[in-house]
Amino acid sequence: MAKNLQALRGHFPLLERKTYLNSGSYCALADSVRDAINAYMDDRLLVGANWDVWVMKNEAVRERMAQLLHAAPDEIAVTASASAGLNALASALDFTGARRKVVVSDFEFPTNAQIWHAQERRGARVVHVPRASDGYIPAENFAPLIDDETLLVAVTHVCFRNGAKLDIPGIVRLARAKGARVLLDCYQAVGSVAIDVKKLDVDFAVGGMLKYLLGTAGIGFLYVRGELIPTLTPTNSGWFAQEQITAMDITANRPSPTARRFEAGTPAVVNCYAAEAGLKIILDAGMDAIETRVRQLTRRCLDGLAAIGWPAVTPPEDARRGAMVAVPARDTAQLFARLMEQDIVTSFRDANIRATIHFYNSEADIDTFVAAMQGHRARYHPGP
Repeated sequence: MAKNLQALRGHFPLLERKTYLNSGSYCALADSVRDAINAYMDDRLLVGANWDVWVMKNEAVRERMAQLLHAAPDEIAVTASASAGLNALASALDFTGARRKVVVSDFEFPTNAQIWHAQERRGARVVHVPRASDGYIPAENFAPLIDDETLLVAVTHVCFRNGAKLDIPGIVRLARAKGARVLLDCYQAVGSVAIDVKKLDVDFAVGGMLKYLLGTAGIGFLYVRGELIPTLTPTNSGWFAQEQITAMDITANRPSPTARRFEAGTPAVVNCYAAEAGLKIILDAGMDAIETRVRQLTRRCLDGLAAIGWPAVTPPEDARRGAMVAVPARDTAQLFARLMEQDIVTSFRDANIRATIHFYNSEADIDTFVAAMQGHRARYHPGP
């Protein structure tokens, strides 16, 4: 399995020059994704406007995304971003009834809190689930806040700050017991963690293509459980959200009977080329193999850091971590720059250096990062 995945490493030219541990911000570019973008440019130069092909690319992304999430294509909206999908969904929800509470956690990416706080003008009441004393947020911390007034539990799968993976099945069970819906923000998980939206029993899921899905920025997705689609009519809309895209009807809003009703205007065509190519790599590699490989490499990273006396804040348990290893440091911006000077690409949030790992990384990448951290320990370690 690992050997087959490592054979794909050669298709990411950047890895010949850099120790690239930044897939949680922006993935390394695969040669097939580059070629897909160039194919769009060639098509523009040769044909000009090629709408039939462009619409087919949009549908190809929808179908591949559905396959990855174990959903139906009609349950997937192809959006401009995760924010676009969340805003379309929020516009379809009613915050005037008995259920108007939205439960979020203190692990959320800003988008998945800010958009729900923006609904407070429409009657929403947003509450935050705090961390426990050990820095994690167990499912039981959600229990006191999910009640009969809860409309939606909007929760991240993997925290962008520290790589902690939440107990989504446990949270879903709490929400179901109170009749609440569940939205999964899986941006920091999808493509590195196997996700089956049906087995997880979530109602909605959002994410994008620029991280572990190996695509590019400017394109995302929204999953909506099929039986809920007819009950939700977004007020954020556009011509690609209509039942008949080509109708050009200006007399009414006639939303698609599928999740396409959560889309908006002209799709990001060139981004569809890239996203389709990236998704093909992920699907061909297989999510079970990818998740196993990522788990092995994050374990190696955690163990290596522990051996040099610089433990991570990422939970060590397999069930509680994603593809990120977050390392506390003094002056993270300077440490990030020092690592860059060594051709080691990471990122940082808060007081943590983030090493975000994908299947195309190698044991040598991990060892290079740990050795570099050991060299910087005297200056940047946050403890004694």
